[in-house]
Amino acid sequence: MNLLLPSSTAIHSFSRRQFIQYGALCLGSSIVTACSKSNQSPTAGSQLDKVTFGTNWFAEAEHGGFYQAIATGIYKDYGLDVSIKMGGPQVPSGTQLLMGGAVDFFMGHGVDAVNAITEGIPKITVAAIFQKDPQCLIAHPNTAIKTLADLKGKPIYVSASANVTYWPVIKAKYGFTDDQKRPYNFNPAPFLTDKNSVQQGYITSEPFAIEKQGGFKPLVFLLADYGYQPYSTTIETKKELVEKNPNLVQRFVDASIKGWYSYLKNPQPGNELIKKANPEMTDEQIAYGIQKLQEYGIIVSGTAETQGIGAMSEERWRSFFDSMVNVGIYKPNVNYKDAFTLQFVNKGTAF
Repeated sequence: MNLLLPSSTAIHSFSRRQFIQYGALCLGSSIVTACSKSNQSPTAGSQLDKVTFGTNWFAEAEHGGFYQAIATGIYKDYGLDVSIKMGGPQVPSGTQLLMGGAVDFFMGHGVDAVNAITEGIPKITVAAIFQKDPQCLIAHPNTAIKTLADLKGKPIYVSASANVTYWPVIKAKYGFTDDQKRPYNFNPAPFLTDKNSVQQGYITSEPFAIEKQGGFKPLVFLLADYGYQPYSTTIETKKELVEKNPNLVQRFVDASIKGWYSYLKNPQPGNELIKKANPEMTDEQIAYGIQKLQEYGIIVSGTAETQGIGAMSEERWRSFFDSMVNVGIYKPNVNYKDAFTLQFVNKGTAF
């Protein structure tokens, strides 16, 4: 079982990924692991199926369950030899990696899953590890700011991808205007300089960086609690693999879910692999990330409380899709149901 390191040096963990990467270029047919094998579970002593999983950034707490499943032998118990291919600023998009055969599964996002359907890309989401997207807006401490609506009129540093993800949703719901936007370059310095400003971030990362650099605890508003509700840190794969080898897909999903339960209980094994893969990741940053994942119910909340980590529902997908149609991101005739399948999840909490 291997950890595939990126060719470039891991950059500072506070720089954040942009989820929406429209890598729609099909680079050839994927040689997916065990695609032609039997759909029966592996027997004792049988050869492990080699699987490569691509993450959306350098190793961090947000990926902990997958590293945990390697570290504790959970994947091996499910007949899998899993390698993790880390993402990063110089790594091609997940769609390119998946459709080109560089990975068998990828850490996706609800927005990109529906985008793929609009572009005719044959990939599908098979599980949703994060019930809530960790995207947030961060403000300076201010007694006049109580809710997200109180940020109306303030300059807000947002990335370019925000224009086709969360910004139209919160703009419509809370009366924000485009003249509030400032370009966000994944550097907190402008925000720290202007005490009236706001910036985007991940609840697991940027608030920690701001506390360290600015010497104060910022106000944090998780957008998932304010109407922006895509599934995040999903597991996606090619539709071909789901059709030809659902047993392999089920084993990878089940083992990954079990890895997340194990990680939330005792993260140390997974953390050691995270730090090995990304030497710039500190124990303090990892601990902060895990704390926020649990505090905000990122992994275990909603239907996941009864149907297990990774749970999804058609109602939730429809609600998210409708919210994006209402602000003009998607056209109403898109068959969003092709973006996901419930075949492999909602099995309960007995892992």
